[in-house]
Formats: sequence, structure tokens, C-alpha cells
Amino acid sequence: MELGELTAISPIDGRYLGKCAELKEIFSEFGLIKRRVLVECAWLEALCDAKAIKECKALKAAERKELRAIAANFSVDDAARVKEIEKTTNHDVKAVEYFLKEKVAPTSLASRSEFVHFACTSEDINNMSHALMLRDGKAVLRAQMDELAKKLAEMAKATAKVPMLAHTHGQPASPTTVGKELAVTVARLKRQAAEIDRLVMPAKMNGAVGNFNAHLSAYPDVDWEKLTGGVIAKLGLRQNQLTTQIESHDGIAELFDAICRWNSVLLDFDRDVWMYVSMGYFKQRTVKGEIGSSTMPHKVNPIDFENSEGNLGMANAVLGFMARKLAISRMQRDLTDSTTLRNMGVGFGYTLIAIRSTLKGLGKLELNEARLQADLDGNWEVLAEPIQTVMRKVGMDRPYERLKELTRGRRVDAKIMREFVEALPLPAADRKRLLALTPDKYVGLAEKLARYAWE
Repeated sequence: MELGELTAISPIDGRYLGKCAELKEIFSEFGLIKRRVLVECAWLEALCDAKAIKECKALKAAERKELRAIAANFSVDDAARVKEIEKTTNHDVKAVEYFLKEKVAPTSLASRSEFVHFACTSEDINNMSHALMLRDGKAVLRAQMDELAKKLAEMAKATAKVPMLAHTHGQPASPTTVGKELAVTVARLKRQAAEIDRLVMPAKMNGAVGNFNAHLSAYPDVDWEKLTGGVIAKLGLRQNQLTTQIESHDGIAELFDAICRWNSVLLDFDRDVWMYVSMGYFKQRTVKGEIGSSTMPHKVNPIDFENSEGNLGMANAVLGFMARKLAISRMQRDLTDSTTLRNMGVGFGYTLIAIRSTLKGLGKLELNEARLQADLDGNWEVLAEPIQTVMRKVGMDRPYERLKELTRGRRVDAKIMREFVEALPLPAADRKRLLALTPDKYVGLAEKLARYAWE
């Protein structure tokens, strides 16, 4: 059976492929092989440019262009040829080496053939390829993360003045505004995104156990740390100078943990929106032809936020496991990291699907200001806080306890609250201010604070 939406084992490659299609070029087997070829070509070019390595002749301009073209024009057919070679070698990186030797054989580059993969262990190529995959995958995620933060900031701006009853412990609490609560999520997402941006993937090219053993056996006078560091920096990575056979993967763990934290913020938001929809604070625009329930025709379910929540859970399960596992390797290396790293795209895929589901859900939301106002009007007891606070200010006896007796566990209305205030021996200005206060006006600096989301 051919791979397709109906035959894929993973929903990432099936049902949800359209939501993460751009990750195919990055995290597929093709994406890995393509980046291996890029690293091998960059290494050969650096060897040719090293004057101390006389046997690897300097490149002419046309030869440099030809070598770079091998990586730049690498195709699916090229990757298929690598896999064909691998059937014989039973070694994926060695197959790339032999592929490159085939490519240069009919050209003037053939004289440098034995400098392809020179002094390298497979992990020199693999760790850099994985780092490049993560660099490119991160760029895809960050673009969507920024789009989501921008959308929420726009919503925060539009609703900065709209009062909303807050809920702490699921119970009515001091009012806020819709925009300010959205701004909190924007700030949290931006903070975690900045942590993701801060991380530059580490990489190594220091041989079988990290000591440049083979390199020095051939060219003892070459500054191999500097030479390999230049290749690593040129590819936009950061050199890790102390490693075993493998790059320690601590940088990967840091990235995955940072993505997990960003995902957790979004998951928290998805659940809050789900609650607000169930409370009627948000309505959902209907989509023509769309069905909410197979048996209850009236329903418009918050399916996009539920989809996002589920996919974020899957993403964090995969990324969280990899962050814990990859930092551990027996002695100078074991192979458990190899199969684990092949699942990087799974965590990225679920994350991307989730972000786009949330964006889709946000596009259907409509604020129900009438419901918001009704909830505020029905919870005058939230004004117990400002009343007892003013009573404290003027030195009245037992202010908290008196308001507790009036309001705890019972509903009070505007009449009861105002009668209570009128009976208090308060300064005229304080009494006037409290009598004018209503739940929808008791929002503190919420409108001002919301502005941090877009300013």
C-alpha cells in the first residue's frame, strides 16, 4: 500500500499532514540525508581551503561552485541512490560517503575523493546534521509561535476594556478584563519564545572519541580545533569542544525543554478558552456544513482547542522523553540516541499541528459581552474586597470579618452592598467612591496592563 492519509500509521503523516507539511523536508529521512551531504561537502571544502593540507588541492572557482551544487541541488532521486548504496554497506553515513565519491568521480574534484569524510566518525556528520534539522525546524515553529502571539495581542487590544468576572479556584473573584487575561498569555508565550531563540545548537567534528586522534596522526601541525570550529560556525552552529564520540545532546535537551514550556503555556490557554466557551463568555461562529455532534444538532463544540490540547500533550510526551533520554549515554557512546533522534520531527509535528488548531479556533471565537455583563451583575459580593480594604484604611474594627459575615457563601445584590456601605462611618469621599463602584468598574489597572501585549 502506498503511503497516504488512509494508510499512514502516524496521524502526522496521514490525517494531519496538511498542518505540518513543511516539516517533511526537514525531519524526513530525505531531510537527514540532505543535511549529511551538506556537512560532508562543507568539510571537504574546508580541507581544500586549508593550506597546511597540501594533498587536498585548493579549489578553483568552478570546482567550488560544483561542490556546493551537489549539496544545494540534492534531490529525492539522490537520496534514493544513497539508500540503494546503504543496502550494501548497511551503514547510512558510509553510504553518503560513497555517494559523494560517485558524484565527484567524473569531475576534476575526483583527486580529492579520499578527503571525503576525512578523519571523521559518523557522529561528526550526524550530530551536525541533526543540529541543522533542529535549526530549520525551530524556524518553522517560531514563525507559527509568533503568528499566534500576534493574534492574541490583537485580541487583547480589541478587548482591553471589556470587563470580565475572574475566577480563582473556580469561584467568582475580583473582576479583570478580557484583554488583560489574554495579555498574560501573550507575555508568557513571548518569554518562552525568547528562551527558544537564545539557544544555538551545539555541534562537534572532533573524531571517534572527541580528541582529534585521527586528524593529528595525518597532520600534526594543523590547528584542528580552529579548522573544525570554522566549519561549524559557517553552518550557523556552536562548537562544543569537550565531547565523547557523540555531541552530548545537552543543547538538544535544552531546546526540547524550552519548547515543552512554550507548549505548556499554550495548553493552559487552550483549557482556559475551553472553560470560557462552556461558561458562555465566548461564542463560536458556525461553519457551513460542519457538524458539532452526530446526535445533538444544536452543538458547536470547541474542537480546535481540544485538538490542540491533545496534540500538545503528545508533543510534550515525545520531547520530554527525548530531553531526559538524550542526555544519557554509556561511556564514550551507545547507540540508543540514534533511534531516539529519528523521532525529533514527531515532537515538532505535534507542536505545529497544535498551534495551527489553536489559531483556527481563535478565528471562530466571538465575545459574548452580554453574558460577561450578566455574570458581573450577578456577583456583587466581589465588592467585599474593596469595601473591607477601605475600612482597613480608615481604622475601622474587624473589617474583613464583617464583610465575611455579610457575603461568604451567599449571594448579595447591589441594594445589600450599598446599604452596608451607607451604614459605615466613612469619610464622605470614600463613601461616595464605594457607592459608585460596580463589579464591571472594579477592574483596577487591567486595561493599562493589557497594553503590554502590543506595545
